[in-house]
Amino acid sequence: MKHYIYITLMTIVFVAFTVVFDTFPRSTVSELERRELAVFPEYTSEKLCDGSFTREISSWFSDSEPFRDDLMALSMYIKSYMGLAKSEDDVTFHASKDVQSDGDAGEEIDSALIKERQNRDIGEYENHVTADDNAKIANAGIVVVGTGDNVRALMAYGGGPKGGVKYAEAANKYKERFGNGVNVYCMVIPTAIEYYCPDKVKRYTNSQLLTIRNIFAHLSESVKAVDIYTTLGKHAGEDIYLRTDHHWAPLGAYYAAEEFARVAGVPFMPLKDYERRVVHRYVGSMYGYSKDISIKNAPEDFVYYMPRGVEYTTTYITYTIDKNYHVTGESRPMRGAFFMHYRDGNGGAYCTFMGGDTKITQVRTSVKNGRRVMILKDSFGNALPGYLFGSFEEVHVVDSRYFTKNMVQYVHDNRITDILFANNIFNAYSPRIANAYIRFLDQAGGIVKHRTDSTSVTAPADVHDRQKAVGADTAGHAGTGKPVHPEEAPVQQADPSTESAGSAFVGQPDNTSSTEQE
Repeated sequence: MKHYIYITLMTIVFVAFTVVFDTFPRSTVSELERRELAVFPEYTSEKLCDGSFTREISSWFSDSEPFRDDLMALSMYIKSYMGLAKSEDDVTFHASKDVQSDGDAGEEIDSALIKERQNRDIGEYENHVTADDNAKIANAGIVVVGTGDNVRALMAYGGGPKGGVKYAEAANKYKERFGNGVNVYCMVIPTAIEYYCPDKVKRYTNSQLLTIRNIFAHLSESVKAVDIYTTLGKHAGEDIYLRTDHHWAPLGAYYAAEEFARVAGVPFMPLKDYERRVVHRYVGSMYGYSKDISIKNAPEDFVYYMPRGVEYTTTYITYTIDKNYHVTGESRPMRGAFFMHYRDGNGGAYCTFMGGDTKITQVRTSVKNGRRVMILKDSFGNALPGYLFGSFEEVHVVDSRYFTKNMVQYVHDNRITDILFANNIFNAYSPRIANAYIRFLDQAGGIVKHRTDSTSVTAPADVHDRQKAVGADTAGHAGTGKPVHPEEAPVQQADPSTESAGSAFVGQPDNTSSTEQE
């Protein structure tokens, strides 16, 4: 009798799973993994003959299973209760293959020379916040620190003390090309593990300080180093980094912008002159990367600040990209809001600033001091511009992955007076990112012709820029089951035979919507 009961139960379970997986709607997007799921493949006779059509169907079927995120979350809960966490031996260094050759590049520069160059010897940071906290290793070597509401996910850094030379060389080339008429600044943004790594797992991540020192040491004397490593260290006890996301928090960007303004010699608005806004119950990218349920169970407040008492208008040139994140077209200049507003619980809240990366941004302010800054950045840099509306007449924002203009012409046409390199340590370590910045100086301008994919979309704020999985480009993730670093996307090269739409903010934008005033 017991056998019949067992067989009956197994039959019911089997039939239930069959009905669910074969008849229920397929999942199309995974919020947990921050990516679009596989789509049903296009049929061709060539694919059928070589077997790729059936392989792609198999991949689609397994990748787009109904209730994918719910099933993955259930698996995390089970593993959490059973204590199936990885050991410390499973820590993965997040450093890409393309940066290893750069790690030993450049001349040896001793500490005495570092001090000679604008007093660039940065002091050590001592962790008094989480030094004694417990830590565990989650998926792909993500370090999960603490428990309960204060849990924090950290990404181990694998860069070396001689890396980042190309980043310094890029800044040097910009200064050499533009001369005394343009001030050039170099900022390297540390990630959270540099300030919050407990002592017990510190040996599993490399020092970001040594890399930053090396970058600053290789800067020419005419390039101004912006040391935010020390600045952020002084405020590590505050919420300067997001616990559940790989980005810093807007408050950290505020302190960095303040230090940049000091070095640049421009006025700076104190925090009391901003309106504080909050997105409650925010869970960022590290839940998907770590696949650790404790991150989901510890949502945080995403707090950002909107300037008051200064008028500004924001104009965008928005890029159209294909599914491989290649630029296939661009819009004419159009006005829009700088700050996007997200509801409580929305995991895309970091896209509050400009709505994401796939665009060139120009902000014209009511400041009249003749200073116009251009920020060359990754997504960490998105949080900086909003704090500079009281410091510069214009703020231009260019992403390392999406710029199809000629940089020299752009700087000339827009009368740029200041250029700030502002990239996180992974991108500063990556020669590919530095080479992209250097290439901008001489590219003819235009859209690249790609033969691999004809499907193009204009990237919405909460698709690409909520950190979907894309191709590799930074000193990002490596290792088993690696999550793809959210900064990673193909770097664009201009095709001179393809005319680009619109202008680089010369003249008036097509849309004459009202001026923003907060």
